[in-house]
Amino acid sequence: MRFSKHEFPELQFLTKEINNILGENDSGNGQVIILNREPNSLASTFPSEIITCRLSDGSELQLFCKYSAGFSHNSFGHRGDLSYEIDVYRQVLKNLEIPSPMFYGAYQDEAAGEAWIFLQYFEEELHVKASIYHTSMHAAARWLGQFHLEGEAFLRKESIPFLKRHDSNYYCGWADRTSSFANHLHKSYPWLETICKEFREVVYNLLEPSCTIVHGEYYPNNVLYYKDQICPVDWESAAIATGEIDLASLTDNWSEKIRLECISEYQSARWPEGPPAEFERTFKTAQLYWHFRWLGDRPEWTTHENESWRFEEMQQLGEQLGMI
Repeated sequence: MRFSKHEFPELQFLTKEINNILGENDSGNGQVIILNREPNSLASTFPSEIITCRLSDGSELQLFCKYSAGFSHNSFGHRGDLSYEIDVYRQVLKNLEIPSPMFYGAYQDEAAGEAWIFLQYFEEELHVKASIYHTSMHAAARWLGQFHLEGEAFLRKESIPFLKRHDSNYYCGWADRTSSFANHLHKSYPWLETICKEFREVVYNLLEPSCTIVHGEYYPNNVLYYKDQICPVDWESAAIATGEIDLASLTDNWSEKIRLECISEYQSARWPEGPPAEFERTFKTAQLYWHFRWLGDRPEWTTHENESWRFEEMQQLGEQLGMI
């Protein structure tokens, strides 16, 4: 198999695999024909494109196709590769009733370390962050609460060995790297070293609550709002963890008003009879983790002036959690 300079598979091979996935090879009425391929301008870690196909019955179908193409972004164990995301669709999402993008199938060549995923394409999709209406954020919070409710119930019945499980070493690693990457910023934020060290004393807040299945990067750019329906994408960071970290990522850097409204929507969906007593402390710890998650990923992110607001919020959270 050879890729073009854009890291996309050759047309002939791609056509063959799409026919295999859609079950058209033996239809007797002809095969799927690829009419158009358009690179996804919003692609990040993995190259992706939108493919328009003509099916054997004459109808057209658009697919969102993402390719591993030799790329990887493990991010200190936070993300899996594309094969990991395929397993999330096959073994997790298809077993839950919560809406998610339709998974048509995948191509995997383990020997070559190559994987492709074929998903539903939303022609009129809109990222939650791009919506001018706060209703999209509210809907995203409700979806999240329902997802975590179903995920928690699913884990009580099924074992999912392939899913990553966040533990104290995972969480504390982000705090340790933040402290290391901060370098000269320790002079500007003299409390930073303390809060990074003391995080080990409060991390149990993320371990004691009932675990569920989390998206892992449920920030608005990964959440599509399509015809009043929420459809999260990019599941490479799915894991078993406390659900509040997804809520922290959704509401990160939003106004306090929107944050409180989303918390209310989430709580109503996940705990109709009322949230657990420890929710506020768990959520604040999850917010702190989420700041570490960004600041402890790359040194250039830690010291970038656009991230200075995170240090202000971290100080407030550290004070509220009794860490400083």
